[in-house]
Amino acid sequence: MKLTTTTMISVDGVMQGLGTPDEDRRGDFDRGGWVLPLFDEDAAAELGKIYARADAFLFGRWTYEVFAASWGAMAEIPPDNPVAVALNTRARYVVSTTLKDAKWAKGVISADIETAIRRLKAEPGGELQVHGSGQLVRWLLERNLIDEINLITFPLILGQGKRLFPEIGSDRALELVRSRVSNGGAIFSVFRPAGRPRYEAATSQSTTVKS
Repeated sequence: MKLTTTTMISVDGVMQGLGTPDEDRRGDFDRGGWVLPLFDEDAAAELGKIYARADAFLFGRWTYEVFAASWGAMAEIPPDNPVAVALNTRARYVVSTTLKDAKWAKGVISADIETAIRRLKAEPGGELQVHGSGQLVRWLLERNLIDEINLITFPLILGQGKRLFPEIGSDRALELVRSRVSNGGAIFSVFRPAGRPRYEAATSQSTTVKS
């Protein structure tokens, strides 16, 4: 399976507390619930296409617990909701060394994590999808386990909160595979990791960009 990640972010890269005001107040974050006012039917349809491609899901602990308490607690699965159908009918795995109760998951990956994920990737199928799970996404990227990165960028600057990519970290070149803008202004972009970036060597003829 191809391992893909999907993350909703603000223009300044924040991914924290996107669902509801009280979803994630860690670090005194007080700007939660920022996605829904910008999430129109067009964006929902595009996201539904992503979920419909999933053959299995891989979560970090935080995102797993949020999803299990919402999507996993549905009494009935609405057949016209591709997100609900995918999340409740595909295999779900959670990466955690501390989670004790994971009834909604098919399995908990707690030891030899990289080997276990590579085994999942080696299984037949389309996509092993990671949604949210920022810490896990960064861990996967450092180990070159990600095949495609889906970024859904919403038109706002939050100015605080946990960001998808750390302020200091490894550099990565990305290849833009495709991109489209929803009617409400959300940018759906698909990237593939492309090794290390190339940097221009300094020369005596280098020009200085002046503002």
